Amino acid sequence: MYALHGGESIPVVDPTAADGVFSLLWLVIALPLAGAAILLVGGRYTDKWGHLLGTLLPIGSFVLSLIMFVTVLGRDESDRQVMQHLYTWIEAGHLNVGMDLLYDPLSALFLLLITGVGSLIHIYSIGYMAHDPRRRRFFGYLNLFVAAMLMLVLSENYLGLFLGWEGVGLASYLLIGFWQHKPSAAAAAKKAFVINRVGDMGLSLAIMMFFVLFGSTSFSVISAAAGNASETQMTILGLLLLLGACGKSAQFPLQAWLLDAMEGPTPVSALIHAATMVTAGVYLVVRSNFVFELAPDAQTVVVVVAVISLLWGAWIGCAKDDIKKALAGSTMSQIGYMMLGAGLGVAGYAFAIFHLLTHGFFKANLFLGAGSVMHGMNDDVDMRHYGALRKAMPVTFLTFAMGYLAIIGFPGFSGFWSKDKIIEVALTQSPVVGILALLGAGITGFYMTRMMLMTFFTEKRWEKGVHPHESPAVMTGPLVVLAALSVLGGVMLAGNWIVGFLEPVTGVAEHEDPPIPVLAVSALTVAVVAVGVALAWFLVGKREVPRTAPQDVSFVTRAGREEVYGNKINDTLVVNPSRRLTAALLVTDRRVVDGVLTGGPVAIGAIASVARRAQNGFVRSYALSLLGGVLIVVLALLAVNLA
Repeated sequence: MYALHGGESIPVVDPTAADGVFSLLWLVIALPLAGAAILLVGGRYTDKWGHLLGTLLPIGSFVLSLIMFVTVLGRDESDRQVMQHLYTWIEAGHLNVGMDLLYDPLSALFLLLITGVGSLIHIYSIGYMAHDPRRRRFFGYLNLFVAAMLMLVLSENYLGLFLGWEGVGLASYLLIGFWQHKPSAAAAAKKAFVINRVGDMGLSLAIMMFFVLFGSTSFSVISAAAGNASETQMTILGLLLLLGACGKSAQFPLQAWLLDAMEGPTPVSALIHAATMVTAGVYLVVRSNFVFELAPDAQTVVVVVAVISLLWGAWIGCAKDDIKKALAGSTMSQIGYMMLGAGLGVAGYAFAIFHLLTHGFFKANLFLGAGSVMHGMNDDVDMRHYGALRKAMPVTFLTFAMGYLAIIGFPGFSGFWSKDKIIEVALTQSPVVGILALLGAGITGFYMTRMMLMTFFTEKRWEKGVHPHESPAVMTGPLVVLAALSVLGGVMLAGNWIVGFLEPVTGVAEHEDPPIPVLAVSALTVAVVAVGVALAWFLVGKREVPRTAPQDVSFVTRAGREEVYGNKINDTLVVNPSRRLTAALLVTDRRVVDGVLTGGPVAIGAIASVARRAQNGFVRSYALSLLGGVLIVVLALLAVNLA
């Protein structure tokens, strides 16, 4: 399919036409899209069974995706790319864009993640949203979200990808602000929408530039011709794509929307953070590897942004008392690891996707587990009001613990295998970057242990009248499945399977030994994480947790609570100057532009008002005016003659 991988040319492989089960590729998108249409247009007539339909259709997409995945595993590596042309979408001059779908190893893995984890979130939502009067609409929005993300990862060209990209943005706006009666939820939805539009400008400009340079938006055409462009052009393209990725994946400096997005229902948080929206930026960078391999400066910027993001998010996670916002900071950090893997080039692409998949398992587990805790605590999100919940909510505790061990990288759990490989590649290519990635792993151990201790251990700090209880089976069932995936997800690395499977897309990496043995890297990572865990135990586990946040705290804690002043930085650099500019333009519009446009008519009206007084209907007045005019003319002629 692609002409460039890792900077080396390989033969271009034409994808085979869709046949057999692959002829149903379009149906993977169509099923949840149909669900969204039925539930959102059908109205109250679908209220009784809408949530069931909204759950069954994504499950149908998952079954199709699983069958296709098993089928493609039986094919040779050169025959694992399938193209399905649906129809010609745009035909204008030299621009010809087909509604074309591409199924290859990269999209195959994303399909399983989106539909599999997405279906579990739908099942969980049946219980979580059971008493919401707008539950049917909620499931319609969930279906729309899944359909848009599927379009994003299945499109064979950037314009189709952009269609799904904007669909994800719309669905996130609708879901984050679902409880629109809350001003905070409405504001959070608008904030996410506006910040993502900034990133979308980068992606849209990149698509325009692709057409100008290569005459196409098709991945295969662009990758085959990318070597003909200059390094400067490819660098500009890489930076524009990165801007788009930063918006969707909440990476520095476009991360400010992520924590506010926790105003939406908890299943939305799980869907955004685990299976859909924030993974889109990583997909974009990896899918566009043929751009970044020819733009080393852009790759360097990706690494810098990733390192800042992984440390920034971890810092936030250490200071937040809101369980969902602490997990949101964690997502920013973990996405930073994925972006780091993608920025490290052909040696890191597969591991970026590997960590994306394992993160999808354990982060969905953690968010849904947080929702289960909230369900038993009367929707209280403050961890300072929790404590000693392990006995009251045993299933939630055990499944949450599996996600906890996975995210901190406990040996044998999924996060241990995926995060360690990124750190290993980072140490190989840049010891400084590798050390910073190690530091992030240690901070992860701290903030996640703090969360576990404040929620399930330490003393009871429950609000009066709260009686913690386990969630219903429809909610704990998905937690059990996700917990199992959090434990077993590392099996994808067995025999380096995931690396070999993704080679047709990401290319073949030359083996480089890290500066220290691989086992030593793993041991060092575990040791650093252990330090973070121990620090959390001494600072939180062995001390009394106050029910209210103390005000006399260090700068580090205060900055973490303020999200490292991300909102204040945005207000200072963007929001306030924009408001002042808007106010100035408004004054200019009213006093200058309106003055110019309305001043002439006003002056003519004033003159007409004066002149109207001379039109009084009396003959003597008209005769006097005529005499006056004659005298003026005579005097003027005399003056001319005398001169």
